[in-house]
Amino acid sequence: MAIASVDGGLLFQVVWTSLLAGVFVTVLFSLVVVFSSRSAEARRGARRGSGVAYAALAIASMALFALAVGYGVHIMLSKG
Repeated sequence: MAIASVDGGLLFQVVWTSLLAGVFVTVLFSLVVVFSSRSAEARRGARRGSGVAYAALAIASMALFALAVGYGVHIMLSKG
């Protein structure tokens, strides 16, 4: 029976990287929700300029979110 060797440094790296990535992706999606909501609220309040600005921020946040998720999937599939 073989006993597996665990590298503590690599294990710690996996833990902190996954925590950081999880927080980053969660914050990005939260920004998408907040900016979308503020955009809709501004458009209902007849504030077109702020509505467009919030919509642009929501789109930019969504693009970053999609890139982060896509990069994570790429990393998982390439480490096979």
